[in-house]
Amino acid sequence: MKTILKLFTMLLCVVSFAQTTVKGKIIDNSGLPLPGANVIVVGTSSGTVTDFDGNYSLTIDQAPPFSIQFSYAGFETQTIEVTKNNQTIDVTLAEGNELDEVVISASRTPERIFESPVTVERFGLKEIKNTASADFYGGLGTLKGVDVNTSSLTFKSVNTRGFATTANTRFMQLVDGMDNSTPALNFPIGNLVGMIETDVQSVELLPGASSALYGANAFNGILFMRSKSPFDHQGISAFVKKGITSQKAAGDNEYTDLGIRMAYKFSDKFAAKVNFGYLNGTDWAATSEVDSDMFGGTRATNLNYNGINVYGDEVSTNLKKVIESPDFLSQLPNPALVSLVPLVDVSRTGYNERYLTDYTAESIKADWGLYYRPITDSNFEIQYVGKVGTGTTIYQGTNRYNIDGFFQQQHKLELKNDNYFVRGYVVADKAGDSYDMVFTGININRSWKDDNTWFGEYTGALISATLGGATESEAHAIARAQADTGRYEPGSTEFQNAFDRIIKDPDLATGSKFQDASKYYHADGNYNFSHLIDFADIQVGGSFRQYDLNSLGSIYTDYDGHIKYSEFGVYTQIQKEFELNENMDLKITGSARYDKSEFFKGFVSPRLSLGLTLNENHNFRFSGQTGFRNPTTQDLFIGLDAGRAILVGSAPDNLDRYTREFTAANGTVYTQTGAAAYNNSYTASSVIQLGETGDPSVLRVANPNLVTPEKVTSMEVGYRGKFNKVTIDFSTYYNKYKDFISSEVVIAPLYGSVADGSAIPAIASGDFTTYSTYTNSDVDVNSYGASIGLSAKVLGDFDLGGSYTFTKQDFDQAANPNFETNFNTPEHKFKAHFGNTELFKNFGFNIAYKFSDDYFWEATFGDGVVPEFHTVDAQINYKIPALKSIIKIGGTNIGGKEYFTVFGSGYIGSMYYASWTINNL
Repeated sequence: MKTILKLFTMLLCVVSFAQTTVKGKIIDNSGLPLPGANVIVVGTSSGTVTDFDGNYSLTIDQAPPFSIQFSYAGFETQTIEVTKNNQTIDVTLAEGNELDEVVISASRTPERIFESPVTVERFGLKEIKNTASADFYGGLGTLKGVDVNTSSLTFKSVNTRGFATTANTRFMQLVDGMDNSTPALNFPIGNLVGMIETDVQSVELLPGASSALYGANAFNGILFMRSKSPFDHQGISAFVKKGITSQKAAGDNEYTDLGIRMAYKFSDKFAAKVNFGYLNGTDWAATSEVDSDMFGGTRATNLNYNGINVYGDEVSTNLKKVIESPDFLSQLPNPALVSLVPLVDVSRTGYNERYLTDYTAESIKADWGLYYRPITDSNFEIQYVGKVGTGTTIYQGTNRYNIDGFFQQQHKLELKNDNYFVRGYVVADKAGDSYDMVFTGININRSWKDDNTWFGEYTGALISATLGGATESEAHAIARAQADTGRYEPGSTEFQNAFDRIIKDPDLATGSKFQDASKYYHADGNYNFSHLIDFADIQVGGSFRQYDLNSLGSIYTDYDGHIKYSEFGVYTQIQKEFELNENMDLKITGSARYDKSEFFKGFVSPRLSLGLTLNENHNFRFSGQTGFRNPTTQDLFIGLDAGRAILVGSAPDNLDRYTREFTAANGTVYTQTGAAAYNNSYTASSVIQLGETGDPSVLRVANPNLVTPEKVTSMEVGYRGKFNKVTIDFSTYYNKYKDFISSEVVIAPLYGSVADGSAIPAIASGDFTTYSTYTNSDVDVNSYGASIGLSAKVLGDFDLGGSYTFTKQDFDQAANPNFETNFNTPEHKFKAHFGNTELFKNFGFNIAYKFSDDYFWEATFGDGVVPEFHTVDAQINYKIPALKSIIKIGGTNIGGKEYFTVFGSGYIGSMYYASWTINNL
């Protein structure tokens, strides 16, 4: 028994001896504490972070000597040796610059921005805290070369280097490695169901093609958002933001944004976190009455008026079809009276958008994570992460959609350590009570009076007014008033009853609701052999994705069941550094990726980059790569009547799956499938020309080819330099596209063949259908541009920075009038910021300015000029250390001059807010 007690006592002594405690404080050059700084034992996963006052305390089961690494975003890292127990180590970290910050995205391995082989932008904790934007996601618009297109208050679309609509399928967005594109739409929907601001660790953005490492969807760029680990950031942090949005059309409305993060480290092996966020406000009202049919037209001056934000007036017909109708002729006392009817296009009277939505903007999101490290002193970690979000917003695609109660969920299981990761996740969505506002307007009209009756009454009243001596314009005004007699007026019981019924009806012939419960499954992995191979840094990886489309026939042609298809990819990268001499280092990175969709041949995307570093302060880089993108789910399987045109995807089995019956002017019913758009059609521009000239020889056969993957060859040259307190980052690029994917509007006759000209009578009689097809351009599309960014410390500790971006496309639109590239990017952009995080004790400020040149917007919803704009955002902040709090007061677009970035969306007004953030280290 005594022997056992002695052994037990000796064991306790050993344990006590092996346990070491280190404590201290971390401050910056000016003596201010650095909350949230990382304190890590080198070679282990043991560590902690500093509290709001910069203090830390770390106890580990390890005897001295060992080393501890101290790091903080934007500051130079220090490593200090621990030599005894209960040692106090106070550290002063020297402030670095943005080029010293570490990124992972450029090469899938940690490296300084200064040394990355391609252009990369970073938005870290410092930038998030100091942004003058209302939230961190909007703050991404201050980054060099980045565009943020605003479809609505809660739906922003990030893009770089051109070719973007609000449905930006060319750009990928990853949150902790998970793609948060919606399965139904196939593109990210901003941060509507994304991250909570207090949980954001960093944001990295790669402009341009990244297919060589990240696959087909990373064609125009990729955005990485990384959250805080509960092992490193524990406790409760929260923020509350209250303010107003101010817009001429919508007035001044309350704005609320709040979030809370709770994280707890139960032991060195297990930690967990939960996040919750809520946002509520009033959207930017879209009130444009610009006529998309005729330049400068109005309801009073254009019989065929089609207002941008007026819905229901898309329904139009030529009065020739009315007077040729047997039903109409049978009601005339004298058939000769049809000679009084001008053969002109007339549209129905529509409803302004403000009557079809309440402009509610709302986002509710939550996520949680369980993190387990089963092996002591190892970074091996098992994660389960779940995310759910629901929201109400406005999305502008082919039409304007009221996204009401949209729901998305993600679930991920991941195994990882410093050398590898393997993850699998599922993303699923539900459309909720979302509806198409264009078809809501159309079908409210039709529920009151069908199209044939309305146009018949219009034409009859037109004849009567003409016989009564009215001028042509007076006769048309009388005809419209007669046909609109009894029309449901907004605010009336009849209007509201029709509205409530239609937005719940998924049949677009009578309703406007769209349904979806699609999902996709994704798995990917990566292994870095750097710990096994000294010759070079070698990585291999791969991914697999399966789509499961289920719109119940309201978006896709999945009338008879789900549409499933898959794609996969594998890649490798080799990176080698050479020390040419004591002042010159060369880094060579080569990578290649093979991707295969079940519908297309496989494609290899190689990339080669060279980085030359001189005297540790100058870095020159060159990269050349090819990239590709597969057609999206909509390009392949959509089957949607959008009013202006029927959208038909070009997957081979999709063409005949879309089928509808159409009635010709003589009453004959014809059945037409989507195949007609691709095999028996004329170009839309030539049909318009026929109407203007009456010459059938101007007709041109369209018959677009089925869509195939798009390719790009990209070359980039860049320079990064540090000159004392000034840093420079410059890049220029040239992109050459082949088989550019876009839509082409075509006209398919209901009878006859375009090949032998027998379809000309159908076109002349108006017996045709307008389709929007998905195809590839037969000409090359090129783009080029350059960006330069400068940042400096001036007047002591003031931060001053700015950037200029030039972007241009090279495409002969005149030679290809039926093809739209959707470049949608200003040629010139300038951004600047000025601020100080510590103007005086605990007080800081930041001012951000942005200029955008005017540009022409192309999209299926409408084409038009986006005028140039200037904006100024500003914020002041005050830290209250005793409460571990930061108070911020700010405003966006404080000049008050309203602008828009998307043609057809609402004007963006001003936002003014005050926020209180607590314990966000």
